[in-house]
This record gives sequence, structure tokens and C-alpha cells, in this order.
Amino acid sequence: MHLYDVRDKTVVVVDILRATSCMVTAFAHGVESITPIASLEECRNMKTRGYVISGERDGKKVEGFDKGNSPFEYVGDQVRGLKIAFTTTNGTLAIEKSKDAKEIVIGSFLNLTSVAKHLLLGENNALIVCAGWKGRVNLEDTLFAGALVDKLKDYLGPDCDAPLAARYLYNLAKEDMISFLNTSSHVLRLNKLNIHEDIKFCVAMDQFKVLPKLKNGTLVVN
Repeated sequence: MHLYDVRDKTVVVVDILRATSCMVTAFAHGVESITPIASLEECRNMKTRGYVISGERDGKKVEGFDKGNSPFEYVGDQVRGLKIAFTTTNGTLAIEKSKDAKEIVIGSFLNLTSVAKHLLLGENNALIVCAGWKGRVNLEDTLFAGALVDKLKDYLGPDCDAPLAARYLYNLAKEDMISFLNTSSHVLRLNKLNIHEDIKFCVAMDQFKVLPKLKNGTLVVN
């Protein structure tokens, strides 16, 4: 992030497996707000303020938290109207690192077209921030970036080769992303937790039309 001045940019934060996929799913099912928090203890303390506390560390639900990091925990009437405080290993940290941006939106395969339309109709330069894994590149976030670049290729130009590389990888993977990701580091990590259905769900295209945006430190939808 230190390479980019984000003050004039719309930042798209993406953590496909699984934070931003959970966020998009939650809003699609009527959650009122999600407050992303980098610190575990700060998130835990939000319980006393009436928030549902959610999150994971190293892919596992935090002990004592109400919810973990599976999108299936954020579906149905059970989540409607909830105010959630959310902390994850990578996704909420990526939001924190992007906090100086002119605008922050949440991206996933689940709302890909909504993200693309927003960038196309907006006036800001765009930066896709892939959460990765503890500072390292991961494949699934890069594939999302490539899918978004592919949608916008006729309208927005890249300012370096990273978007070109991401788009190239996406076009290699798009016919069967699950197989393409089989040997990726985070899929192998999550497979040990037996969450194959989560992975399949998180790479499904355009299931929802919501676009979460960060306003005054809290994610909401219009």
C-alpha cells in the first residue's frame, strides 16, 4: 500500500476466502451495518455495545465470538437488522490500510458486476486491494482482480502490469475456477478445515447486487 496514494481513488477491497464474500452475503440478507476492525480485542469489546461480534484468525472462528467467517453464517432472516463488528486475519486489515482512500467499496465474485458498474460510472481512479494472506499474494483475490479488469478493459486502462497479469490469470481460470484454485495456498489451508462448500460459494458469480461502502468507519449499503 505504501506505493499508492489513495486519496483520489476508489479502493475495492477484496478477500474472496472469505471476509468480503461474507460481508456481501450479509448485506444481501438484510444486515444493517458491519464495522470492520483490525484488532481482535477491539472487536471483542464491541459486544458490550450491542454488536454481534464475528471473525476469525488463521481461518478459524475466534473462541467466544458469535459468528465466524463462513458466508453460510450470514444468510436468512437470522441476520436481518443486525449490527456486526467483524475482524479477520487479512480482509479487515486491508480495509484499515485503505482508510485514507476517497472511497472504499467491498468486492467479491458474488457482487462483481455491481462493483464494475460503480467504477465505470464513478469519476475516481480505481485501486483493487487484494487482501492476500499475511502480506503475501494469493491466487483467489488476484483472480477477482482479473475478472474486474476484464469487465472494464474497454473503458479503464492499467497503470502497471499487475492488472494485465491478473486478467491473464483470470482468463486461464474462468471456465473452472475451483479446479484452478485446488492447489492454491489458502484453499489448501481451508481444506484442512473442511469448508469445501464455502469455497464453491465464494467463487460463484453475481449472486447479489449489493455494494457495501465504508462510511465513517462502518460498512453500509445505500
